[in-house]
Amino acid sequence: MFFRIHHRLSYTYDRPVFLEPMALRLTPRQDGSQRILEHHLRLEEPPAGLSRVLEPDGTDAMVAWFQQERDQLTITVDMLVETLRSNPYDWIVTHREAQHLPVSYPEAEARSLAGCLQDRADPEVRAWAQAIADRVDGSATAFLSALADEIHHGFHHVGRLEGEPTDAAETLRTLTGACRDTAMLYVVACRSQGLAARFVSGYSMHHPPEVSEHELHAWAEVYLPGGGWRGFDPSLGLAVADGHLVLAAAPDHHLAAPVSGRYRGTGVGSSLTYLIRLQAADALGGLEGSPQPMIPS
Repeated sequence: MFFRIHHRLSYTYDRPVFLEPMALRLTPRQDGSQRILEHHLRLEEPPAGLSRVLEPDGTDAMVAWFQQERDQLTITVDMLVETLRSNPYDWIVTHREAQHLPVSYPEAEARSLAGCLQDRADPEVRAWAQAIADRVDGSATAFLSALADEIHHGFHHVGRLEGEPTDAAETLRTLTGACRDTAMLYVVACRSQGLAARFVSGYSMHHPPEVSEHELHAWAEVYLPGGGWRGFDPSLGLAVADGHLVLAAAPDHHLAAPVSGRYRGTGVGSSLTYLIRLQAADALGGLEGSPQPMIPS
C-alpha cells in the first residue's frame, strides 16, 4: 500500500513567546513493515537549529530549538510511504511461555521490554481482561484479537480533538472513548496479562465512523517472541496490516505524541489548527498527481 500524506500544524500565540526545544515525531518509522520513499519536513520561519535524533524507543525524531520570540509556528510535512505487511498474522510464537496467559518472556527480552510491561491495571480492568482471557482458554494470540473485537463492538467511539487519554478504568466504566483512550485501555489490559504493550500514533487509511475527515490515529502494539511488535487497533477491531502507517511508538502517549514542547509566556494562550490530506492506493499510479519513479529495492 502507498500513502501520500500532507500534514500541516499551525500554532498561534496571543503574543510573542519564547519556544523551548521541541521534539517533532513526524518522520515515519522505517522497518520491515514500512519504508519512506519521500519525506520533507519544514518549519516556516526556520528555527535556530534542527537535529535528527533517535529516541529511546527507536522513534526517528527531529529536535528544533529557537532563539527569537514568535507569535506563531507552522510545521508542514509531506511524505510518500510504502507499507509492506499484507498479512498481520505472518508469525509464530517461538517461546512456549508466551503462548498462554499470563505471558512470560525470556529473561533478556523481558529486561528490554521492562517499560512496556509495567502493570498498573485498576482491579476493574484486570477483572475485565481476565474474563476475556478465560473466554479464549488463556490463548495469548486469541486474546489479542478478542480484546480488540470486544472494544470495537462494545464501546461507543467518539472523536475528541484535545486532551490526554482518559484513565483506562474510566474508559471501561463509561464504555466510551476516542482512539487514544481505547488504545491505552488495550495496552493496560494486555499488561495485566503479562503481555508487553505500547501506544502507537500514526495514520490509517481506514476511516473510523466517528470522524468526518482524516486525523492522526492511535492504536497499540504488542510484543510476542517470534512475531516481534504487532499492531492491534481496538477502535477499528482489527489486527494492523498495511492500512496503517506508524509515526511513533512508546510505553505511553507522551513519547508517541507527534509534537512535544513548551513555551515561555506568562498568561499567554495558544491555539492549534491542523490539516491532514491522506491518499492511499495499492499502486503509485493510483495516487493523484503521482509519477511512477523507480523505487530502490
